[in-house]
Amino acid sequence: MENAPEITVTKTRRVSCDGAGAIRGGTGYRPAALGHPRVWLEIDEKGYVDCGYCDRRFVLEGNAAEHGIHEVSPGDLPSPGDASVA
Repeated sequence: MENAPEITVTKTRRVSCDGAGAIRGGTGYRPAALGHPRVWLEIDEKGYVDCGYCDRRFVLEGNAAEHGIHEVSPGDLPSPGDASVA
C-alpha cells in the first residue's frame, strides 16, 4: 500500500521545501542535516504542488484542493467485500 504524501497548507502560492520540515533545531542550533536541497515551488491553478524530492504536497489555503483533503481519508472507506455496503 502506498503512503499518502505529507500535506502542508499554505497561504502563499510560492513555497520552499528542503525536506526537513519540523525537524529543525531550537534556538542556537543550525538547521537539521536531513532532507534535500532547498527548492522553490509555485502552486498553479490546481491549488497544490508536490515536491519532486520528498513528495510533500503544498496546498493553497481556501482553495478547492484544501477542501478535498478534509473530505475522505482511507480509513473512511469500507473494506473490500464489506457486506454493510450495498
